[in-house]
Amino acid sequence: MASSATTSQPPRVCVTGGGGYVASWLVKLLLSRGYAVHATVRDPSGPKNAHLRRLEGAPERLLLFKADVLDRAALAAAVAGCQGVFHVASPVPADKVLDPESEVLAPAVKGTLSVLQACSANDVQKVVVVSSTAAVYFNPSWPQGRMKDESCWSDRNLCMKNEDWYSAAKTIAETTALEYREKNGLTVVTVCPCIVLGPLLQPVVNATSEFLIYIIKGGPSVMKNVPWNIVDVRDVADALLLVYEKVESSGRYICAPDWITTKGMVNLLKKAYPNYNYVNCDGTDYESAISRVTSEKLMNLGWRPRKMEETLLDSIEYYEKAGLVQDVEGSPCRLPHLFHFASEK
Repeated sequence: MASSATTSQPPRVCVTGGGGYVASWLVKLLLSRGYAVHATVRDPSGPKNAHLRRLEGAPERLLLFKADVLDRAALAAAVAGCQGVFHVASPVPADKVLDPESEVLAPAVKGTLSVLQACSANDVQKVVVVSSTAAVYFNPSWPQGRMKDESCWSDRNLCMKNEDWYSAAKTIAETTALEYREKNGLTVVTVCPCIVLGPLLQPVVNATSEFLIYIIKGGPSVMKNVPWNIVDVRDVADALLLVYEKVESSGRYICAPDWITTKGMVNLLKKAYPNYNYVNCDGTDYESAISRVTSEKLMNLGWRPRKMEETLLDSIEYYEKAGLVQDVEGSPCRLPHLFHFASEK
């Protein structure tokens, strides 16, 4: 008679946008914990996703699905047979947004709705949606001096008026997800990471890594000494799996353990890596909408993030190995448009 170990199936989950920065680390973590993973990608056989096939456990337990978040039928095929879904796919614009609806809002908001509808139709038990602290920060009516928590929401109209399409899209998409939960009885939990840094698994450099490379290499603009909330990509993956596995998790969770100014970051990095140019930073301390937020709710669930120094130093170590901090002729260092508010014009 076959032992129960050979007959029991591994738990099966789906990760949307599987080849992205956070999603790649999540897929790696899930495989290491014995899950079978369905990952949606634009091109399963493309070089951008080859790193997923090389992950430990991938040959046995990873299936890549060609699916766009706006393609309901493709999503249904990807989530079929899955107990849980992690909706990670969402556009992070590296350049100035010219057509907000098609570039950012539709993929974020309609994409989230498509995923949730596919989950409802396929008896998925729990969905974890990746939002952002961009859906928390921008609330002018929040009491001055009070630390922002999960009850604080960005004002979508203010974000749109400021042409901050990323924050608007994240706010509307997360609201949509939690409203869908109320109306349809699907178990939905949202996680709001801040600026995600740390080593990369994927070959394409993402916007937050470009931001740190700009600080290290010393791009042409002087940067304002604004404060930043920072989290390690590996800790975000841990947080997503934690809220998925904990039965008692509910609502939204801020995932932003550390807080540092641009100048503080430069000074910290200079101690370990003194030979880079580093960005010039003006001396003024700026009042910023990117204020302190608390991750206490997530910590109370058992989340234990690593120290910020480890994240920053591991990032540089990875960039050096990957050749990302060498000067390349004709390839200027650039600050992604998402962070343009932090540079002197």
